[in-house]
Amino acid sequence: MRQKEFGLWRDISWNEYYRLVKYAGSALISMGLQKGDCVSIIGDNCPEWVVIDMATQCAGGIAVGVYSTNAWPQVEYVIQNSDSKFFFVENEEQLDKWLSFRDTVPLLKKVIVWDLEGLRHFKDPMVMAYDELLELGKGVAQAEPDLLEKRMDDVQPEDVAMLIYTSGTTGAPKGAMLTHRNLTWMGRAITRDNPVFETDEVMSFLPLCHVFEQLFSVLGHITHGYTVNFIESPDTVADNMIEISPTVGYAVPRIWEKYYSTIAIKMSDATWFKKTLFYVALKIGQKRATLRMHFKSVPAYLEALYRLAYFAVFRKLKERLGFERMRMAYSGAAPISPDVLHFFQSIGVNLVEGYGQTEGTGVTCVSRVGRVKFGTVGPPLTGTEVKIAGDGEILVRSPSVFKGYFKNEEATAETIKDGWLYSGDVGEIDEDGYLKITDRKKDIIITAGGKNITPQYIENKLKFSPYINDAVVVGDRRKYLVCLIMIDEDNVVKYAQDNKIQFSTYKDLTRAPEIIKLIQGEMDKVNETLSQVEKVKKFTILPKKLYEEDGEVTPTMKVKRKYVNQAFADLIEGMYKGKGVN
Repeated sequence: MRQKEFGLWRDISWNEYYRLVKYAGSALISMGLQKGDCVSIIGDNCPEWVVIDMATQCAGGIAVGVYSTNAWPQVEYVIQNSDSKFFFVENEEQLDKWLSFRDTVPLLKKVIVWDLEGLRHFKDPMVMAYDELLELGKGVAQAEPDLLEKRMDDVQPEDVAMLIYTSGTTGAPKGAMLTHRNLTWMGRAITRDNPVFETDEVMSFLPLCHVFEQLFSVLGHITHGYTVNFIESPDTVADNMIEISPTVGYAVPRIWEKYYSTIAIKMSDATWFKKTLFYVALKIGQKRATLRMHFKSVPAYLEALYRLAYFAVFRKLKERLGFERMRMAYSGAAPISPDVLHFFQSIGVNLVEGYGQTEGTGVTCVSRVGRVKFGTVGPPLTGTEVKIAGDGEILVRSPSVFKGYFKNEEATAETIKDGWLYSGDVGEIDEDGYLKITDRKKDIIITAGGKNITPQYIENKLKFSPYINDAVVVGDRRKYLVCLIMIDEDNVVKYAQDNKIQFSTYKDLTRAPEIIKLIQGEMDKVNETLSQVEKVKKFTILPKKLYEEDGEVTPTMKVKRKYVNQAFADLIEGMYKGKGVN
């Protein structure tokens, strides 16, 4: 592992990783951690997080990640629901959250802090420093060298290793129980179809309590021994990407969409010559990508032109983004616009889409590099079965299917039936065995005329616009579709400045006639590609930004559709009563 401290990268060897895990695990056992006890962890990505996670699992405990952005009542819910015995917190900010609910979690034995800035003189019998824990563990390990190994030997494949709380787009979050078999199987499976090597490097920046980051920073890492680079802070992702230049990339769609819109806006500002050169090169790249993504051979002349375009344009562009060493890249955790995927394939970034969910340890299907098919998420992972139920729901059978929801037998019985995981997604399998996701089962819109419409398909087309950050299409039991639009603030502000549009607040910006006209133009482009029943008749730009802290988006930046529909019900009704833009 590598971490940047005071401007310098510090290497952590596998020996040091093991030693830290041994000390932390031995200390936890000596402090009363029993097999099957839960240990919660809250903080940004760093080596300490991964060490605590691994130490807990080696000691027979269950690691429970908590989003560092969660408000204290959400943190309280996880600690209470999981019956956590120990709670590791990153810093003063996270410790303050525990102080808000300390009296409601009597099962908690100890709170351990790993960054003591601002806490040097803080004293509390319940709180100890991470360094103290390691010192304690060192003494225990010297006195009983085999203590941790014996506990490791007791761990069985079907024992629960990790609880991952689902984001809770509907209702309270549920703790998905992932077993050691689930995790070790997935560690091998995700890299069987797209191999990784010891020489590879990844950049850890998605939340570590999400299964998507766990796949790379923990499971794939310990299976294949590549290097994990930890970012300095969530604000330095783009700079660290350029500095590290990982060989394997991964991100949620919102980040790939942001990279795309940044390129689009920067090219619109470029000189006439640079702009012309880029768009000629892009046309060549798009032609080639279209053929490849439909499994057709690329003529020799087109391949030669592409190599020229790559050398003249795309090579430099990838260098500026930090993508020049990227052999392959993944998009996951939410559906990505096929147009964004096509764009990256066109410029020579091997971006592939994966599909899965926490309940299936993260991955069910993934495209193979060089065999990416337009509009699909690829075939099932080797060793995973996928079938489509009568109502279109995607069912999964695999060694990766979870054990169930913690303390929730009813929800478990609804999700696992006869060994099949009921995904809640709707899709179809094509003639090549590739899965196409249509939508979430509960999100499908049935219009007043009885037509079934998948909002995700329309929303993904809208999100391809550099000016649209997100969109929520509405129209269940209605005569026509309307849409709530969330603008891309950076790009729209730049457009306003370039066109001398005056505004003082975010709300002013969303109400400016010129901005409404701009978004109308983007809407018209999408409507031209849709059938009559799918066309969006009216839209409204949301007058506020959506925040995770307000419960409006999940930590992986998915809009909580149900919440948005309720919170902005008056705007939706207004569009059906004559307001909104036609």
